[in-house]
Amino acid sequence: MQRRQFVAFAFAGYAAGCGRSALAQPASQMRNFMERAFEMKRRAVAEGDQPYGAVVVKDGRIVAESPSRVVTANSVDAHAEREALRLAGIALGTKDLSGCILVSSSRPCRLCQRAAFEARIARMIHGEQLTDAGPPQG
Repeated sequence: MQRRQFVAFAFAGYAAGCGRSALAQPASQMRNFMERAFEMKRRAVAEGDQPYGAVVVKDGRIVAESPSRVVTANSVDAHAEREALRLAGIALGTKDLSGCILVSSSRPCRLCQRAAFEARIARMIHGEQLTDAGPPQG
């Protein structure tokens, strides 16, 4: 089975167990979300920050995105993933991000995984290969 077909199959399988959610996105759309995360990574580098980017997806659309802001905001907590989670909470008017997917340019660190767990993120996808890290672990 080709990689693209596998990804589409895998996301369809996750959606079956989770009801209608952002998890049901076709692989091509998930690839577009990852491309946006990489655009955030390029933005971070262009602004003199660490090379990371992330987006939060809900119901087939990006609800928040962020480059790393660790250097530019002078904050060890301003990782791209945590910034995107914070902005998603603002955009959606809730800290409960159930049904959302965190899409990151690289594997989230342990603290970002913890933040995703606390926000109730459904799944984490990272890297060019669309690696499914599954639901975040507390």
